[in-house]
Amino acid sequence: MEFQSIVDVTLLIISGAIGWFAKELWNAVKDLKEDLAIIRADLPKSYVLREDYKQDIRDLKEMMGKIFDKLDHKADK
Repeated sequence: MEFQSIVDVTLLIISGAIGWFAKELWNAVKDLKEDLAIIRADLPKSYVLREDYKQDIRDLKEMMGKIFDKLDHKADK
């Protein structure tokens, strides 16, 4: 086998491996994008936003404060 044939076969194998690896990366990125889209769609259904949670806790604390004030001012102490 002459030197040029060896170089050609080697380059063919290397370029094939790089092509296969690039295709695998492309498919992995595509799958990750699909998974991310699903997570973005399902996330608001499963979890509460931090600001919503803080507002709800603030409202509960205000209600509890009013209840404790009424209990403190109750006549039959």
